[in-house]
Amino acid sequence: MSRPLLITDCDEVLLHMVRHMTAWLDEAHAIDFRPDGGFFTKAARRQSDGSLLADSEMWTLLDGFFRTEMTRQTLVPHAREALERIADVADIVVLTNLGEESLTGRVDQLARFGIEHRVICNGMGSKGDPVARLVAEYRPSVAVFVDDLAVHHAAVAKATPDVFRLHMIAEPEIAAQVGPAPDAHARIDDWAEAVVWVLARFQGETVAA
Repeated sequence: MSRPLLITDCDEVLLHMVRHMTAWLDEAHAIDFRPDGGFFTKAARRQSDGSLLADSEMWTLLDGFFRTEMTRQTLVPHAREALERIADVADIVVLTNLGEESLTGRVDQLARFGIEHRVICNGMGSKGDPVARLVAEYRPSVAVFVDDLAVHHAAVAKATPDVFRLHMIAEPEIAAQVGPAPDAHARIDDWAEAVVWVLARFQGETVAA
């Protein structure tokens, strides 16, 4: 029988990002960034006049952060230890919504924190089809998907409904503003607790529909 499979997001699941991007926008661009409810659009204002940045400007800045500032990012507490436990019994893939040009940087970034698993860059697309392809490739006995965005849980639920879905937001300020994803099986924001939930799924324990 094939090993179980964990498919996990990176930003705000394995690595903190928003807090570091907020500091960078303030320092380098004189922009106040306050993601309301976890949404990046309509969240940034110029300190000079309080004007709101257009969505296109925000996405350009987000791309700039990942091109030049990834060294700022820090490890989410307990993430490395949780993945070490999971890797004893399962395969792990990091599915991140960065462009392919960021693959080497993301692999190196995670390796600096002792996280060395397969990384797939998905651009800005839905994660439903990529998760379906990974399930078809690995043919796992059971699969778990972890992400901070409800939209990806909805897509995975549609594409591969048998995959267990764990909603995690590791940034406390955002977690406090965002409710559980309707299409996730559970919401856990701490890897110390989440690892127990993941391993239970791998051991054949089910969750309520």
